[in-house]
Amino acid sequence: MTINRNISQIRAEVLLNYLYPEMSRTWMVQSKGTFYRNYNQDILALYEKEDKAILTRDGFLRLLPEGLLTRDDDLRGEDFSKKYEELEWRRELLNEAFSPFDTYVFRKKLEIERQASELLEQKLSYLLKEYFNFDIEAEQNSLVKEAAFILPYVSRWRGDLGLVGNILGALMQCEVEMVKSRYSPIDTTRLWLPQVTYKLLIPDLTLETYQEQVKSLEPLVAFLKEWLIPYDVKCEIEIKQHMVPQNPGGGLMLNYNTELNQ
Repeated sequence: MTINRNISQIRAEVLLNYLYPEMSRTWMVQSKGTFYRNYNQDILALYEKEDKAILTRDGFLRLLPEGLLTRDDDLRGEDFSKKYEELEWRRELLNEAFSPFDTYVFRKKLEIERQASELLEQKLSYLLKEYFNFDIEAEQNSLVKEAAFILPYVSRWRGDLGLVGNILGALMQCEVEMVKSRYSPIDTTRLWLPQVTYKLLIPDLTLETYQEQVKSLEPLVAFLKEWLIPYDVKCEIEIKQHMVPQNPGGGLMLNYNTELNQ
C-alpha cells in the first residue's frame, strides 16, 4: 500500500482542525489565488494571534469576470511600473473587500471538516469494538491507543517483524535495533523456535525514568505480541543503550547501559 506523506497536499481545514481543535477560534482568511500554490502549502501564512490565514487558493474575487475589475488599456502607454503598482493596489483592495465572503465559506468548510473527522473517529471506534473487541475509549495506555489504529490492517501486516520495529521506534521516538536469532529452552540446535529481540535505544535514563518506561511499555508489548507477532516466534522487547561510557560509580544499570565483555 502506497501512502502519500506529502504535507503540502494537506488542506487548510484539516490542518487547522488538527492543530487548533478548540471551537472558539474564528478564523479570518485571505485567498491569494492558485498562482501562489506552486510548491507552497495550502496555508501560505498563518497568524495565530490574529486568527488569520493566508491561503493559496482562489477566492470569490476570482469568480468575477476580469472586465469588471480591469480595463484592456490599464497597462498601456507610459509609466508602466506606476500603472502596474496601481493595478496591484486595486487588486489587494478588492481582495480585502471580498475577504468576508471567503471567510464565511472557509468557516463553513472548517465546520464540515470537523464534523466529518468526528464521524470518522466514531466509525473507527465502532469498528475496533465490534470487529476486534477492542474498546479504544476504555484503553488507559496512550501507547496502545496509538498502536490500535493499525488493527484494520493486521491481516496484511501480521508477521512483518520489520514493521513492528518501525512502530516501536515511532511510538517511543527512539532508535530500534532488531536482532533475529534462535531460541531453545533445552539448549540444543535440533529443537528451536525463531526469536526476535527489539532493543529500544533510549539514552540518558535514570533508574526512576527507566522503571517508568518499562512499566508504560508492558501493555504495548502485550498488544504487539497478540496482534502482529506470529505465535511460533519468541519475541523480546528491551530498553537498552550500547556504547555508554562505563565509569565506576556512575550509576550503571545492568542490562540497560552496562555491557559485559566476553
